[in-house]
Amino acid sequence: MALIFSASADSKSGQHSSRIIAPLLRWLKPDITEAALDRAVFIVRKAAHVTEFAVLAALLWRARRKPVKNDGRPWQWAQAVFALGIAALYSASDELHQLFVPNRQGHFHDVLFDTAGAVLGLLVIWGLGRWRKCW
Repeated sequence: MALIFSASADSKSGQHSSRIIAPLLRWLKPDITEAALDRAVFIVRKAAHVTEFAVLAALLWRARRKPVKNDGRPWQWAQAVFALGIAALYSASDELHQLFVPNRQGHFHDVLFDTAGAVLGLLVIWGLGRWRKCW
């Protein structure tokens, strides 16, 4: 959560992060159009939202579950709902925080991306648990 909070600072705004992403993409594909570059930067930034909240939800689930080696307990949806709820609330608070940071804007659609990432992280854990039982 501290890492996500620090990423909400002005130094991680779209203006600053696109100074890193855009030159890298131009180096990889020198003939990229400006429109394609803008789309690619947008996709990279939203993928970061999804990834960081997938990890956060997985860590929250793990903290709530407190798994042990050879844990035979069944999946409990209440633990996943708890992790998802905390991740979604944190996402909303992060976007609210960004409203008060220069060069940043809080957006509801970012809360949706973050929450989708949390769902994805929890689904990966659930799927891995089911896969492990098959083997």
